[in-house]
Amino acid sequence: MIYLINKAIDPDAMPVLYEKPLSAEGIASDFTVYGGDWKVEDGWLTGRNPGNFAGMIISKADFFGDVMMDFTARTLLPATHDINIMWNGSWDEKTKARGPGYVIGIQGWWYGKVGFEKQPDYKLMAAASLFPFEPGKSYHIQAGSVNGHVFILVDGKLVMELMDPDPIDNQKYGKIGFEAYCTQVQIKDIKIRRALWQPHETAYTPEF
Repeated sequence: MIYLINKAIDPDAMPVLYEKPLSAEGIASDFTVYGGDWKVEDGWLTGRNPGNFAGMIISKADFFGDVMMDFTARTLLPATHDINIMWNGSWDEKTKARGPGYVIGIQGWWYGKVGFEKQPDYKLMAAASLFPFEPGKSYHIQAGSVNGHVFILVDGKLVMELMDPDPIDNQKYGKIGFEAYCTQVQIKDIKIRRALWQPHETAYTPEF
């Protein structure tokens, strides 16, 4: 069990909405590439993009409601940064860029931060540089939101949470996606889960 502020979640017990053996055929069937080079290599979905822009691969299906993305990822050396994902998201065909959505990054924002940003105006952001990231190491990442309460777990530990006072309409925006931003990343064991939670009120016990 993971304890957020006033909420408890059990990420490994959340119902699975999407899970398929990784294959080139499955990725082509279920995702659309909007930038970068994405292919299945040696059991990994590999994304390469040398440009300073979001090279995205985005689901064709919508996953509406509270969701959590659950996957294993690593940078592909010599790349050292930016494992990025999106949920409750969208793609704007007019601007050829991401529309409304939640985005998190591991070892991103140019200075090696774990963080969060809300598209498309980026007025709500949070980041910290305390996570001891190792390039090329595989990490189990679970990230999503429950009722606008965003959380990021890495290898079963909570590394960031944030409460959005004006949550994205997750009945309107339901795309999930992966991103390569001036990097090359590898992803496998992809699951999309229904994010569930239960209230968990707390109080301190006096220590003196």
